[in-house]
Amino acid sequence: MKKPSAPNIKLPAIDFKALAGDFRGLDPQDMGAWPLIPRLTVLAAIFAAVVAAGWWFVWRDQAIELENKQAEETRLKDDWLNKKKQAVNLDEHRRQLTEIDRAFGALLRQLPNKSEMDSLLVDISQAGLGRGLQFEEFKPNAVAVKDFYAELPIKIRVGGNYHDLGAFAGDVAKLPRVVTLGELNIEATKDPNLLKLDAIATTYRYLDDEEVARIKKEKAAKQGGKK
Repeated sequence: MKKPSAPNIKLPAIDFKALAGDFRGLDPQDMGAWPLIPRLTVLAAIFAAVVAAGWWFVWRDQAIELENKQAEETRLKDDWLNKKKQAVNLDEHRRQLTEIDRAFGALLRQLPNKSEMDSLLVDISQAGLGRGLQFEEFKPNAVAVKDFYAELPIKIRVGGNYHDLGAFAGDVAKLPRVVTLGELNIEATKDPNLLKLDAIATTYRYLDDEEVARIKKEKAAKQGGKK
């Protein structure tokens, strides 16, 4: 069976000349007497002008404010999620902080206080003498004060054979207090069995509460002076 063919529906032709004629001779004082098309056109133009004016003078600012509020809402949600995660892991953070404080305290105890510095200098000297080294120079330099500790660099110059110098460096590293050797320079001498070692032995000590308070006070005074 053949399917019935769709009926041919012809759209009415638009008479542009008639439309153009509707716009001729319009009396702006009597719009009610205008033909339908001109009246609809004027109403559409007025509506478009009202919408454009509303967008420019009212809705545009409201749209911008809405976008800002939406962005702020997103930011607040992210902040809330981050704080929620932190709250859920609060006990774990506290445990980790306790471990960090314990480890920091253990490291801090390896630093001598002010009264123990003299004995530490003696220990460094004895480490060299115990290896049969000859000290030509053992000169503490100026103390460099940091936030919660101080550095004391010591310029040393010792003579000895290669193995004794290496053993001395190992003995310094094994001291119960933190001492580092830097700026190492080894020179040969006329004696083929004797070498000269120049180095900076830096030791550290922690600052007591009085010194920390004084440093903070000095920093505050400097910042106040800059203002």
